[in-house]
Amino acid sequence: MMIEDFEQGKILLVDKPLTWTSFDVVNIIRKISRAKIGHAGTLDPLATGLLILCTGGFTKKLGEFQGFDKVYEGSLKFGETTPSYDLETKPDHTFGTEHITEEMIYNEVQNFKGKVQQLPPAFSAIKKDGVPHYKKARKGEEVILEPRDIEIFDFQITKIEMPFVHFHVHCSKGTYIRSLAHDFGKALFSGAHLTSLRRTKIAEYRIEDAWNLEELIQDIKKQRASVNT
Repeated sequence: MMIEDFEQGKILLVDKPLTWTSFDVVNIIRKISRAKIGHAGTLDPLATGLLILCTGGFTKKLGEFQGFDKVYEGSLKFGETTPSYDLETKPDHTFGTEHITEEMIYNEVQNFKGKVQQLPPAFSAIKKDGVPHYKKARKGEEVILEPRDIEIFDFQITKIEMPFVHFHVHCSKGTYIRSLAHDFGKALFSGAHLTSLRRTKIAEYRIEDAWNLEELIQDIKKQRASVNT
């Protein structure tokens, strides 16, 4: 990879680490490459996996990437809900899980496939009057949510280790997997929240082809140093 390519325009696939925000990744790459950088498809801090960055002139392509469908691997826990629908916040309600059978879980998955309306979590980056919902939610302020049209192309249960369930999801843009986990718990007369999430694919771009973030940082630094000597 040549540092000059950054100014002309380049697509970078990065494996976002746990606890990093998507903006953290953009900011560190922008700082060391000194190039214009943007990203498509924000990942929550507690999610890992494929993040697409565009540099230089390729930032004009970001709008195209935003519309691509995505694939995730993840896990949820039955019996507890959290305000954020994931591990960012502590459980606020507990529910029984003794009535949930494996057959119920596999059967219910079918009801989530196809075109549906989904209510986003209050802890989301969706903006109202220029302010992200999560900023109000973290302050305990009321957040008014509106359902969104999404599509679940595929939803598979890959392992059941009650109260944990592991899954694979192929979905359209705008889908919140946290909401999917929350709604799945309600559908089985219980509660649930997301415990792990990894994005493995965006359209034809795969996590297997992504840079490890630290290796990418070191490679850019070496390129930058060679240019300056």
